[in-house]
Amino acid sequence: MPTHEHPPHDHDHHHHVHAPASYGRAFAIGIALNVAYVLAEAGYGVGAHSLALLADAGHNLGDVLGLFGAWLAVHLGTRRPSRRFTYGLGGASILAALGNAVLLLLVTGGIAWEAIRRLAEPEPVASAVIMVVSAAGIAVNGVTALLFLSGRKTDLNLRGAFLHMAADAAVSAGVVLAGGLILLTGWERVDPAASLLVSAVIVLGTWSLLRDAVSLALGAVPEGVDQDAIARYLAGLPGVAEVHDLHIWPLSTTETALTAHLVLDDATDGASLLHRLSGAMKERFGIGHPTFQIETTADAASCRLRPADVV
Repeated sequence: MPTHEHPPHDHDHHHHVHAPASYGRAFAIGIALNVAYVLAEAGYGVGAHSLALLADAGHNLGDVLGLFGAWLAVHLGTRRPSRRFTYGLGGASILAALGNAVLLLLVTGGIAWEAIRRLAEPEPVASAVIMVVSAAGIAVNGVTALLFLSGRKTDLNLRGAFLHMAADAAVSAGVVLAGGLILLTGWERVDPAASLLVSAVIVLGTWSLLRDAVSLALGAVPEGVDQDAIARYLAGLPGVAEVHDLHIWPLSTTETALTAHLVLDDATDGASLLHRLSGAMKERFGIGHPTFQIETTADAASCRLRPADVV
């Protein structure tokens, strides 16, 4: 019977990619700033009869909840594996990114619906108040976005936080312009029109995040991991006659796992090969959790997971 072989793993978490854990302070600052701003913006939106401000406040509230969910996911990702969750709870970061995207789209739908109603029945707004409050939003959202700037390229969870805060800053700038137009022209429909523009910006900015989060939630090969290159590398190793049952999936927004069956010729030392693969998979492809099953040619002939397209 074939035996399962695992490359040696260093289970010290300092050697794994848990950099997002260092963003706890960034999340705390970002949440505090945005909660204060949402409360102020909603209050001024009601007082100024501005749908654009209320729409932006609703969007920012969604981002606050999203930031909290992302923060919670980062915290859960640092917990050690258990008997039930043997890979730990890093997958919570995928759920947080997915929930963040869905929440934003739901909030956007409500904003767009009310904006359409206001286009038909415009209401007077305090344009000067809109401009001042939205200008403050540029600062709050811009600072929060900068907190996640460095982590956006390596973690989908942090990318979601960065994109939403950066979009908020741009949206606030748009609302400032809308307030200026109302002040200059008196066109009250500019306010709901700006809300529809806000909605479009949110949908455009959220779609790629939703697509990527759904892909990871379904166990797709993470973006940036080249499965074909990995298959070629494994098949080209000295002594490897065949590779099948190759699977690659995300454990979190930063960790990736791999399993594969390696068919070796009779002269190849499987233990020595696995020792080399332990570091090579991490260094070459960023995969920190590889597991390989070593098979002889006789084992492979009766393997029910052969050929490669069998699941």
